[in-house]
Amino acid sequence: MLKYKQLSFLDEPVVTVEDDWTFNGASTRELTHCYHDYPARMIPQVASKLIEMYGENAKLLFDPYCGSGTSLVEGMLRGIDVIGTDLNPLARLIAEAEVTFPDLFTLDNSIKQFNDFVLRSQPIKLDKPPVINGISNIEFWFKPLVIEKLLRLKVFIDTIEDDAVRLFFKVAFSETIRESSNTRNDEFKLYRYEQSKLKIFNPNVFYIMFSKLKRNRLGLEKYVEKMLELKDFPEAKVYGFNSVEEMPSEVFGKRLADIVVTSPPYGDSHTTVAYGQYSRLSAAWLGLEEPDKIDRKLMGGQSLKKIPVFPSDSLNETINIIRQKDHKRAQEVASFYSELQQSITKVAKVIKHGGYACYVVGNRKVKGTVLPTDVVIRDFFSVEGFEYITTHHRLIPNKRMPLRNSPTNASGVLDDTMTQEYIVVMRKGFGNIAADRKLGYRVSARKKKGKITPRKVKSARDMKKKKGIIYKQMRKRKKI
Repeated sequence: MLKYKQLSFLDEPVVTVEDDWTFNGASTRELTHCYHDYPARMIPQVASKLIEMYGENAKLLFDPYCGSGTSLVEGMLRGIDVIGTDLNPLARLIAEAEVTFPDLFTLDNSIKQFNDFVLRSQPIKLDKPPVINGISNIEFWFKPLVIEKLLRLKVFIDTIEDDAVRLFFKVAFSETIRESSNTRNDEFKLYRYEQSKLKIFNPNVFYIMFSKLKRNRLGLEKYVEKMLELKDFPEAKVYGFNSVEEMPSEVFGKRLADIVVTSPPYGDSHTTVAYGQYSRLSAAWLGLEEPDKIDRKLMGGQSLKKIPVFPSDSLNETINIIRQKDHKRAQEVASFYSELQQSITKVAKVIKHGGYACYVVGNRKVKGTVLPTDVVIRDFFSVEGFEYITTHHRLIPNKRMPLRNSPTNASGVLDDTMTQEYIVVMRKGFGNIAADRKLGYRVSARKKKGKITPRKVKSARDMKKKKGIIYKQMRKRKKI
């Protein structure tokens, strides 16, 4: 029997082997999950198990903080239509690529053209460093030879006509940018290599790009093989709307989500996971919007002047403890939870009655005080008419996060960080079915039995039309 120490106001849990969510040693980079690294990424095994447990007969999955698209890929593998949104433009690019199926023959031709381009292209003469919006001092983050080669790669990618193939190349280019930069690759924040490391750091830009293309091409082929087992192909849509502010009616139409599988930020980006810093260099080179302002746009990016009273006694008590130590930090914490509550209020409205909300969260510390986010999620959803089902507990062996940090920013003062996650499962009650029907949503008060029946895709880019071509290419081409 496994027993986890719990950072929560709830009783210490006892976790049986059958309910073990650690997946220690499991490969987390299979299929298109291999495309790109991303901070605090939900591993596919967690999303897969949640969908298997709570997504029976599901037709629509929604992820309001989709990140690199883990839950979207896992939903599609089960024939479920998926919708995701994220405020980080690099996350959206990765997620969209992971659920997009370029024609393999066209992709292979472009990779061959890329190899020819690398062998034949001439260096670009640069009289001065190029201007890349979002990077104020480009030579601080990249060596001159690296800059020149990245420019050549960018020129080649911009000439690719097929949208899906160009997107595939952009994702490989993004990781190439980061691995070729002067920033430490074992950190998500932007930290430049020390001078001794920079003296011997000479990345082979073209080789890095080629290796990413080769790896991702193999992952795509395996993904396509699994998708071809489905009777019909599901539809995937990735958006950039903010679930804190709105839930656009045109996104869902008259449909409601059967299941939400998501992992919201553990806290504001300034003091927890630096999504914006991780994305900045790649987003700038790719020409994505405002790459240097991402963290300010994310949840809790703007501090509240007045701390509200939340519908969670545990949260109110915790914030009050922090306020006695540092009023400003208490305001920042309150800002994050205020926006989380606003988001949950809107997410709750697009989940069908009897549908599930599965939130993977971590309980971080602020000023030495544990924030009970798992309990807060329960309280916030309960206000919206959801019933609590369970909380699964998971150790974190696979996320790149420091075991100790400096929560007070005082030199030499360290404290433990999050070493486990809480998977909170809530289910929407049946109290307002009539109201939803009046609004025009298609709802049902009865849970149908049986296996998943995938929907037929109605998008212009219907994968079914390409099924024969893709299958033929897969039999002929087993390598990049």
